[in-house]
Amino acid sequence: MDRMLVFAGQVALPLGHRIEVTEHDEGEGREPIVLSVVDLDTGIRYRRGEEARGALSRWIGRVLECTVTVSGGVTRTALRVDPVGPAASEAGVALRGADAAVEAAKAEADRWGGTDRPPAEEPERFW
Repeated sequence: MDRMLVFAGQVALPLGHRIEVTEHDEGEGREPIVLSVVDLDTGIRYRRGEEARGALSRWIGRVLECTVTVSGGVTRTALRVDPVGPAASEAGVALRGADAAVEAAKAEADRWGGTDRPPAEEPERFW
């Protein structure tokens, strides 16, 4: 699954280059903030000025598309990246999806499993 990274600044990366992305996860429901991008093919490192504390994740991907936009003195970069291999930042998304699937399965089991009815009484046994 491709990821789109958008941030202020000029980060021109050639298509096909492998990059390492370091992100800071700010918590539930918020998008992670990109702290640094390292072009593994050239060794060039792009980094934010401030340091973040807390949960950091690193993942590697391949650049599929890079668009640098300059408008009114503001420069923005949009990178479309294909993550390569298991990514720590994708684990949170996968776990949230798994939790949602579990809840849906429980609801379906409750609907079809008859949990809303009391269990039938066992008949007496005669020996």
